[in-house]
Amino acid sequence: MKKICLPLLGMSLLAFSLLFSSCKKDDETVVTPPTTTTDVVDITSVVQSKFLTNNGVTVTTSGDNIIIKSDGRPNNHKTPYWGVGHAMYEAFPAGHATNPGGQILVQNYTMTIPAKPKEATTKEATTTFAIGMALNGVPIFNNTEMAGQPLDAGTISSFDGAGAHPAQAGDYHYHMTGKYTSDNDANLIGFMRDGFPIYGRKDKDGTYPSNLDAYNGHFGPTTEFPNGIYHYHARNENYLNTGYYILKSGSYYGTKGTFTK
Repeated sequence: MKKICLPLLGMSLLAFSLLFSSCKKDDETVVTPPTTTTDVVDITSVVQSKFLTNNGVTVTTSGDNIIIKSDGRPNNHKTPYWGVGHAMYEAFPAGHATNPGGQILVQNYTMTIPAKPKEATTKEATTTFAIGMALNGVPIFNNTEMAGQPLDAGTISSFDGAGAHPAQAGDYHYHMTGKYTSDNDANLIGFMRDGFPIYGRKDKDGTYPSNLDAYNGHFGPTTEFPNGIYHYHARNENYLNTGYYILKSGSYYGTKGTFTK
């Protein structure tokens, strides 16, 4: 005979829980919903394994912090900013600059992030400087240029196929997604200064997330963090109809660490 259980009005929470348990099928799996308490997620092992140490990036730890150092050069991919004659040179995308306005020079970057990132009480806006670092040691910038002006078509015309360009000091950096970072996929791109990872436009299951917050992030599983972590996504918006997608805009979700050069 099929068992039917009907909770009674006024029944205590404990009694209802016991009743619900007795009604559960023997082979039913009880799934505990994931917590959004991000301060229990230690990112150290992922940072150590995913940053390209063979690309000149070093990762060390100090207390509760992770220290990442790089020379800022995209040694793992091509760009016209290497200059004609360089083994990693490639031409600009169609319609973009035909004569590089800058060059890639060696930098001395140090980014310090928390090993267990957590949400900040007060969210701080990102600014026009490095707001994170890609896995190859190249800085990630937001969607602004000098004096905090939003990226315009003229600036975007200087981007290479990776959505990047160098500033006057030869400091090459990413503003957008591109074929060498994340091209309409769920790839891990790098880590922001608050310690939270940033991924491509898609979630692990291959879909575009629909529950992103004001910081373009959410809590959920990723390939590198199968039990879930708060993480950012590149914005799924064809910026100015250019075919480029902003990596990060707005504020940090967590408390930012330091980034020096």
